[in-house]
Amino acid sequence: MRFMMLVIPKVYENATADFVPPADLVARMTKYNESLSKAGVLLGLDGLTPPVKGARVTFAGAKPKVTDGPFTESKELIGGFWLIQVKSKEEAVEWAKRAPMLDGDIIEVRQVQEIEDFTEDVRKAAGR
Repeated sequence: MRFMMLVIPKVYENATADFVPPADLVARMTKYNESLSKAGVLLGLDGLTPPVKGARVTFAGAKPKVTDGPFTESKELIGGFWLIQVKSKEEAVEWAKRAPMLDGDIIEVRQVQEIEDFTEDVRKAAGR
């Protein structure tokens, strides 16, 4: 099973465009990433720039609306992710609990939907 571990850093609520994480946190995160890799569960990972550098495209009505960051109405903003392959949600949660996060940070663990998880009519609509 594949799972996304989505990082929601508290600091992104007010991060400026030039924000960089503290060096000691990067060092701890690098060790954590290496442990995921050595365990053979890591499929991919990346950090994201602060929301102030992003944009959102909202779909309502006939025309998409673009909003540049920061997104003041949002309090939980994605800061990065890991994509891992493990045997269960419980195993994914155990990996998430080991991450070197700061006080107030959140990791949301979500299973990746596979086409095989859908009903036959949905698989057929997807050309499978």
